[in-house]
Amino acid sequence: MPRYFLEVRYLGGRYAGSQIQVGAETVQGTLERALGILFREPVGLTGSSRTDVGVHAFCNFFHFDHAAVVDSRVLRGLNALLPSDVAAISLQGVPPDAHCRFDACSRYYCYRIHDRKDPFLSDRSWFYPYPLAAEPLHEMAGMLLGTANFQSFSKRATQVGTYICTIQESRWVRLSDGWAYYVKGDRFLRGMVRGLVGTMLQGGRGRLSGDGFRAIWIRQDNANTDFTPPGHGLTLLEVGFPPGLLNPIRG
Repeated sequence: MPRYFLEVRYLGGRYAGSQIQVGAETVQGTLERALGILFREPVGLTGSSRTDVGVHAFCNFFHFDHAAVVDSRVLRGLNALLPSDVAAISLQGVPPDAHCRFDACSRYYCYRIHDRKDPFLSDRSWFYPYPLAAEPLHEMAGMLLGTANFQSFSKRATQVGTYICTIQESRWVRLSDGWAYYVKGDRFLRGMVRGLVGTMLQGGRGRLSGDGFRAIWIRQDNANTDFTPPGHGLTLLEVGFPPGLLNPIRG
């Protein structure tokens, strides 16, 4: 049966995450309902990158199988059925054995904080009104590059086979009204980006040294990791796939 990758964009504020959950409003559940109406039969989705409660996505993917002809009209119909905070961006034809989670080779996130109260940022950036030193932030972010065990920055009760991740980009950028942390890796653990951000911010406030940060990391226990940063400051910017896998569906 033909398989398709659906690229979506959403604001996560009113959702209990991207992955479907019984009794909760989720991005996946919203998409499956709309596709079910459109195709007049149940459609199951598989997600590429699970986002938590309140987390946004500028780009995320789900895949589904469907026997009937799928063309660009599906996007128009789907967007007509979706709420304003979820949009279908593209449809990609892929081989029947392609998997949007297992074939993804990178995920790229941004965590945004602002240091002056601003209602226009309140739902997409974390208000963090504390002075931060740049040097510790840059030092700690630089430590993360490469392949390592990130169990210390994973929330407990997560079911994974390994805590090993490869970080390809990790950097803080100073903005006129705050900071943004950009991180790209092959995979991320549950709560990992927020755990990294919260712990590095303690360094920026002078409460944690570089050696202290490294000690938390190598302990492989999250007892001293700061998971305070809320979901609404985090956005999934991009999911990367091997060249040639995606084939855009046109009209």
